[in-house]
Amino acid sequence: MTRLIIGAMVRAIGAYPSGWRYPGAHRDPRGDAAVLRRAAEVAEGARLDYLFFGDWLATGPDLEFQDPYLVARVDPIAAITYLAGVTSRIGLIATANTSYSDPYTLARATASADLLSGGRAGLNLVTGGEPRAAANHGADFHALNRSRHDRAVEFEIVLRRLWDSFDDDAIVADAARGVYLDPQKLHATDFHGEHLSVAGPLNVPRPVQGHLPIVHAGISPRSRLFAAQSADLALVAVGDRQQAIAIREELRSLAFESGRDDRTLKVIAPVLPIVGETREHAQSIADELSELVQIAEDWPDGAPAGFPPHRSLSQLSQLVGLDLAGLSPDRAVSPPLVAEFSAAGQELVEIVAERTGRNPSGERPPTLRHLVVAASVNASMIVGTPDDIAAEFEAWGDAGAVDGFNVLSAVQPQQFEEFAFRVVPELARRGIMRTEYEGETLREHLGLAQPVSVHAADGAHAAVGEHEASVVPSTAGY
Repeated sequence: MTRLIIGAMVRAIGAYPSGWRYPGAHRDPRGDAAVLRRAAEVAEGARLDYLFFGDWLATGPDLEFQDPYLVARVDPIAAITYLAGVTSRIGLIATANTSYSDPYTLARATASADLLSGGRAGLNLVTGGEPRAAANHGADFHALNRSRHDRAVEFEIVLRRLWDSFDDDAIVADAARGVYLDPQKLHATDFHGEHLSVAGPLNVPRPVQGHLPIVHAGISPRSRLFAAQSADLALVAVGDRQQAIAIREELRSLAFESGRDDRTLKVIAPVLPIVGETREHAQSIADELSELVQIAEDWPDGAPAGFPPHRSLSQLSQLVGLDLAGLSPDRAVSPPLVAEFSAAGQELVEIVAERTGRNPSGERPPTLRHLVVAASVNASMIVGTPDDIAAEFEAWGDAGAVDGFNVLSAVQPQQFEEFAFRVVPELARRGIMRTEYEGETLREHLGLAQPVSVHAADGAHAAVGEHEASVVPSTAGY
């Protein structure tokens, strides 16, 4: 039995492309406040470790078909600040992009969120660029993309130095002596790097947690190195358990080689469970979600501009090794047709059968649409009963594949509440999850120690007002 970190990745209109179309689903982002508040109450009642809010810094009509939850969404720091006032124990993680953010402004907002929440804030640092986001920030996308990792390394160093501007006992507040601040315990940042230059100090006391837990996701070698050297949580999307084991071992090795205690790096995988009263019920939900996903052939005169090109029969044809052009997307997939498929196509048929219960030789065979959806919608799904899902979580933990999961919900609020009310008790029964919160802060939930101030650790920065030369830190980070 392995105790796992379990958080919820919140997408207010659901994490599946057709989730908003499912009966009873939340659809209108203008009503997100009530949905987020309810989700926070349910998640805290279930004793989840944290709520996680991703971000995307642009919008457009193409996102309606690709990732509808990205079309319109609230700012993640605003979301965690709002939820800090309606919760008391659960962690709250917001996302910020180091390519576009100002480090002083972000340090101030996140330190404030940590103080206001009593030490429950976390920060997911992303580096990815996107042309529309760059244009929204007046940046050159190509130039920015070339330097994004180097800027992220500097950004993380600056954040920690800004968070450590005040020693924990810098505010004396001695009314009798008339002494409010010990100036020796307020530290300049004085960072001058290739991409960032920040004077400091920050005008917010040191966060309750010292440093907010830092999260990073990415698949490139530079992203993995950044996570291994600097992150507390590494988010890694994986296809299967063996791949997860290999990636976790790689990240832990990189962390050890960087000079840190590799046990302090927690590897977290996203997962999308479909929960039903029975396995057949869960499969029927997955089946309906698949049937509600639109594919290119739903528009006889051509799909709308920006429609995902991979969600089509032409793309499926390449995968299965058989020309399917001109066929109806709702044509049944029969055993003779499957016999003509490539090995990859036949494996896809098995995935659809596992998720939806549809079998080519059964009474309800899958359709070509089911195959297109399974091939094009990138989601690590587990479909089944609470016991099925808990058993899979347990197997991954015991195999050393992950340290925890970021749980996505296909439909809000229905599937989120099914997980919280039905799967979580089974996880707790197996000893995978706590039954009560044991700590007060997000760091304590994650099993992370309080960090020492960087100024105490390296002695590189003098108190404000003392002469000091510019410091250009090593890119090894923290």
